[in-house]
Amino acid sequence: MSRERPNDLGAFWLPFTPNRDFKARPRILAGAEGLYFRDADGRALLDACSGLWCVNAGHGRKSIAEAIARSAHELDFAPPFQFAHPGAFELATRIAALAPDGLEHVFFVNSGSEAADAALKIARAYWQKKGEGGRFRLVGRDKAYHGVTFGGISVGGLANNRKFYGPLLPGTDDHLPLPYDRATMAFTRGEPEQGANIADALDGLVALHGAETIAAVIVEPMAGSAGVFAAPKDYLKRLRAACDRHGILLIFDEVITGFGRMGFGFAAERYGVVPDMITFAKGVTNGAVPMGGVIVRDAIHAAFMDGPAHAIELFHGHTYSAHPLACAAGLATLDLYRDEDLFARARTLEPLFEAAVHDLKSATRVIDIRNIGLAAGIDIEPDPKAPGRRGYEAMRLAFAEADMVIRVSGDTIALAPALVATQSDILRMVDGVRAVLARLT
Repeated sequence: MSRERPNDLGAFWLPFTPNRDFKARPRILAGAEGLYFRDADGRALLDACSGLWCVNAGHGRKSIAEAIARSAHELDFAPPFQFAHPGAFELATRIAALAPDGLEHVFFVNSGSEAADAALKIARAYWQKKGEGGRFRLVGRDKAYHGVTFGGISVGGLANNRKFYGPLLPGTDDHLPLPYDRATMAFTRGEPEQGANIADALDGLVALHGAETIAAVIVEPMAGSAGVFAAPKDYLKRLRAACDRHGILLIFDEVITGFGRMGFGFAAERYGVVPDMITFAKGVTNGAVPMGGVIVRDAIHAAFMDGPAHAIELFHGHTYSAHPLACAAGLATLDLYRDEDLFARARTLEPLFEAAVHDLKSATRVIDIRNIGLAAGIDIEPDPKAPGRRGYEAMRLAFAEADMVIRVSGDTIALAPALVATQSDILRMVDGVRAVLARLT
């Protein structure tokens, strides 16, 4: 029996959202172009976080939409098990070309969460292939976000993402500390000068458990969902050296930092560090079609290429891995990044963005500001009786009164303008945040 309820908000259970409050005062986005969303009444809303860290080239890019449409007409779906299509090979080749030398193989999934999960599975399976199956531990970091699968929340370090789900993945109880100390690093511009030594905490875990039990370490070069925490200078190099000493794989989660957010194809290039795997998603298709993946070092891939030629090497994958529409969107997106030189543009904008956001230091209730690349975190003094209330109220006020869409994490406002932003766009974002902060109770 049909029960059409076109205006009913009840059926959709929104993710990471206070659903009862939202449905009492919904924030509906009906269109988008450039740096702006549009609500149902046609009101323009400045997008201050590139959608959800993903619309790096701005909304409504015609070439991406046209590529998706062509693919839908020509090849709407191709099974990724035992078959493939040309776009998957072309996109994998172009993504590998952006990665550091030696990372030449791309395994496609559909999201950043799935990318992290795939990388963790590949790490454990790699050591099985190498005859070191005792290496099962997977080490994450405090305040890390690696998606929402059981693997991702196990190595992740955000308490609310973990605590409701019972026992998590075995071998993931240990976390490295977040390389940040507000007492000495508050209001840092760019990478903190101190803090590289925090990477040495890995040596403590090795002493506790033995290197022979640790498969991989996974870190974000910039912790975005936690509130924009940049890696201190030389921290990632020091962590790479520690992994090398102990024979541990190093995974960079670049779901947010990949495709220009840090001024390069990947943050690994910015920091001159070559991990063993890179996870990506978000910006690979400019947010137009879900896609993610893992870029894998040659030696890891080679370890799987043994046994009979007819045998499956890795028992992992998804129905929509390397979906033709996603690959078409990815190729069109990479064309835009190249043709408009958007990674270099991000590097040019970074000092302008940094100066603008740090001008909020004197704004009402601001207790810390951090920035790196085209990302910034602005910490608000929490309400001691209701942590997170002021952050949520800031998001609501930005939408209702400042005509802006901002991202909040607890009592932190995150700003992440698209790589096509102008200086005037950035100044408007900052002015909007300043006005919102003045209204907080």
